[in-house]
Amino acid sequence: MRDTTIARNYAEVLLALANKADDTDGWGRTVREVADAIGADVTLRHFLESPRVSAERKGEILARAFQDRLPPLFVRFLQTLLRKGRQMLFPEIATEYHTLLDEAEGRVHAQVTFARSPSEGERAAVTQGLSRTLGKQVVPHVTVDPAIVGGVVVRVGDQVMDGSVRRRLRILRERLVHGNA
Repeated sequence: MRDTTIARNYAEVLLALANKADDTDGWGRTVREVADAIGADVTLRHFLESPRVSAERKGEILARAFQDRLPPLFVRFLQTLLRKGRQMLFPEIATEYHTLLDEAEGRVHAQVTFARSPSEGERAAVTQGLSRTLGKQVVPHVTVDPAIVGGVVVRVGDQVMDGSVRRRLRILRERLVHGNA
């Protein structure tokens, strides 16, 4: 819990820097790429974790490596993380950055489950309907689960909207069994 709070604080600073640079989406891509590199590259992860290399030296190496690739403010942010010993929180910081950016831009992510692969039209119709209902731009993450038989199940955060045929059949069965039909 504490690491999430710390990561969120750093993400707020990072978002403020991205706003200052007027490039929140570009910084978002950069944040994701750096986080993915830390997650995927064992050598980089060991370098960042190593107590044998000082934070100052790590900062110098990162500055040289990224001098022509990343905005100077971003590099200074990474160096600050190193000085504070928070470099291994960067993947969590990246997640929090994207959450904050979504909140700022009125976006919400929805897990949308169909019984079969949806056509582009079906996908667009569900996305538009959800956007109207929620009053925010919906970014759908589509999955397919034949077990729902038909319809759609949508999860946004901890809210579930179950319009599946499986649910309707279960309700009908309960009504018939309990005599409430």
